This record gives sequence, structure tokens and C-alpha cells, in this order.
Amino acid sequence: MHPFQTIIEPFRIKSVEPLRFTTREERAAALTRADGNVFKLRADDVLIDLLTDSGTGAMSSAQWGGLIQGDESYAGSRSFYRFEQVVRDLTGYAHVIPTHQGRAAERILFHTILKAGQIVPNNNHFDTTRANIEVEEAEARDLVIAEGRQPSVVHPFKGNIDLDALEALLARDRDRVPLVMVTVTNNSGGGQPVSLANLRGVRALCDRYGTPFFLDACRFAENAWFIRQREPGMADRTPSDIAREMFSLADGCTMSAKKDGLSNIGGFLAMRSDAWAEQCRTLLILTEGFPTYGGLAGYDLEAIARGLEEVVEEPYLRYRIRSTEYLADKVARAGVPIIQPAGGHAVYIDARALLPHIPPLQYPGIALVNALYVEAGVRSVEIGTVMFGLHADGTESAGALDLVRLAIPRRVYTQSHIDFVAEAVIHVAAMRDRLRGYRITSAPRPLRHFTASFAALA
Repeated sequence: MHPFQTIIEPFRIKSVEPLRFTTREERAAALTRADGNVFKLRADDVLIDLLTDSGTGAMSSAQWGGLIQGDESYAGSRSFYRFEQVVRDLTGYAHVIPTHQGRAAERILFHTILKAGQIVPNNNHFDTTRANIEVEEAEARDLVIAEGRQPSVVHPFKGNIDLDALEALLARDRDRVPLVMVTVTNNSGGGQPVSLANLRGVRALCDRYGTPFFLDACRFAENAWFIRQREPGMADRTPSDIAREMFSLADGCTMSAKKDGLSNIGGFLAMRSDAWAEQCRTLLILTEGFPTYGGLAGYDLEAIARGLEEVVEEPYLRYRIRSTEYLADKVARAGVPIIQPAGGHAVYIDARALLPHIPPLQYPGIALVNALYVEAGVRSVEIGTVMFGLHADGTESAGALDLVRLAIPRRVYTQSHIDFVAEAVIHVAAMRDRLRGYRITSAPRPLRHFTASFAALA
């Protein structure tokens, strides 16, 4: 569009929220009160919050305007029908079931279709997906390609599922696989994209073995942008066109609208199957609400509908992906090991590589997360042995990776904020030899990372 390299936000700022600056001593005390777990911090004690990009973005003026138009009728809301039409136009799925967020869509789907002992393959399941499968006494099996398990290896589509491994599973255990899932982009593996060629390969295998295929689609637009940038023959296609083909290859999807719905709350379950949809709606009424609101206010449905239209706009996606890449480039040039290439929504630091003196069962990711907070007020999240090292039977082992995710909320922080984050990461990396591991003092079995308590090791 122009020869200049500076990233500029494709929007103007109308309203601002003040940040609270704290001292290192205040942050250390806050972390102690939080039992060494940044999930338990008060948000007011955080300077720059990169814990998650889920529901933490800034809505557009059009979305805020949509809130005023929300129809709060219990049944048959006008806002639902606008939401339903936008989702249908995007996905092509006949049945659109709103939920209060993505994990509710997962819970309804898996409780409806899963039986004990079954297997759900995926490139990588994220935390709530895995938990909602395991609570049904089924197995969440990760089949990402080998490159996706190697942080420093550069590959354009490290989120791809291993088609050979998937075929072997289907050939051996077809009767135990009620559906195949693929997460786009692949959050647990560094926000890495999945190619259209890979999705077409999954579709072909599912057709051959008569198995339904669903997407975990919460970052579908970011995935579509990566396909446009990296996959041969895609450069002249629009993100919305690519996204529609992605959805056309699957039989349904779960969606957290708190990501690429650009909304602060909400999600949906969408599918082609009449029979599954009928069962899912029955459970929805029991746990979420009537099928035309699904646990959401009418104004939430309006905001999501507009967000799904905005998220595939090229100026937004260009800014979004380049901003993340900018942070990745800055810390990588300083020698900080990260997952390469940069993901869509976050930069993932390889804590195991940065802190080799801290073994996985002393949680190097927690050590790095807590140091970033105490030193700079930056809140991030561990994606590693704490999040994924506890098995369904209660035993623990090292996770496949020990990562620290810097998840960037959409349309919230400016380039100077990101420069500050880069400086903070580089500062903590320089003091790596002084960091020590942690032990867990208490934790629930499912999703323990949200509420666990930690103590620093001497």
C-alpha cells in the first residue's frame, strides 16, 4: 500500500483507560498474596496484561453501536437472527447454537457425542478442550506434525496434523473415534497455522473412514491470513474467501467469539448434522439458556455478529499479525528462544531452553512468568508442565514443551507498550541464572493451572 515499514494501527483511539504503575516491592507482595499464581492477581496490580487474548480486546465503534440495538427478547430475538445469518454466511453450517463462551460449546458437543474409552484426535487440544474430553472419560490425543514439537524449527504450517498418524489411528480404531478435530490456529503449539492442503487431507481421510470432522475455530481469521501469506496459490484470495473454504471442509465447529469474534464474551457451536444439533440444543436449554440466546444478552449477539465481519478485513489482519511478529523479532534478535516463526495471537518463549537449569517438574514456565511480573508488571501465562503435565489418572510428567505465552489482546496496546514488553523480556532473560524453580503446594486435578498455589524453591 505504501513503501513505509512502521506498523500503524488501522484505527483511531476514542477512549482511554489509565494504567496503574507499581513498584517492584508492591508486585512481589501482590504475587505472594496470589500464592505465586498470576491468575490470582488483581488486574489493577498488572501494568500490561498478556495473560490471554480471550475476551480482553477492544471493541470497535460499530460494535459499541450494536450494543444499543440489542434485542433482549427471551425467545426469537432479532439480535439472534442477525448473529445466526452472519455465522451461516461465514461457515455454511445450517445449525448455529450460541453459547456464553467456547468451553460451553465444547462441553455441550462432547457431553452429547462422547462415550468412555473413545478417542478424539487433534493437532493439539488446548486446556479446556482436553478437560471437556477427559471429564467424559475419553482420550484427547495430540497428533501435530513433528515440526510442531520443535520450537526452533521454521516451518510455514507447524500447526498441521500428522496425516499419516491420523490415518493409522482411523484404520486401527475407527469405531473409537467419534470425530476428528483440528485447532486453527494451534494455540498449544505456539499459535501456529494449519494449511488448506492439510485440512483437505483431513477431509479426505474422514470421508474414507466415515468420521465427522470439526474445527476448533476460535482463531480462524488469523489462520486464513497465514494461508494467504504462506500457502502457494493463495495470495490473491481474500481472508473471508479462504475462511469459508476452511469451514466448508469440516462438518462443524466450536468457537470462542472472545478471540476472532472480537467480543468480550460469547461463542457458538455450529454443525451440519440435524441429529447432533437436536441433542445439543436440548443440553443447551438445560445448561445455557434458550436456543436463541444461549447464555448471552442480545447486545452480545450484536457485538459478535459485527466482530465476525470486522475480523476478516485485510487492514485489521495485516496489523494484527505484523504486531505479533514485531514483538517476536525484537526478543529473538536479543537471543531469547521463542517458537519460530511467530504465531498469530501471541509470542511463545521457550522457557525450557531459556532456563535449562530448572527441570520441567520444577516448572520453568512458572519461574519465568513470575519473574516477568515482579520485574516489569507484565502478566503472561505458562503453557507447559503445569498446564498439560497432569494426566487424567492423577500422575504427572513433563509436558511436551515448557512455554510462556505473551498473548496480545486485540486493538488494546500500542507499539510503545509492545516495545516495553520486549525490553522486559530481554531484561529477565539477562538474569536467567538467578531464577529458581517452584513446587505446587495445592491444586485441583482438572485445569489446575487456574487455581494452583506455588512456592518458590530455594
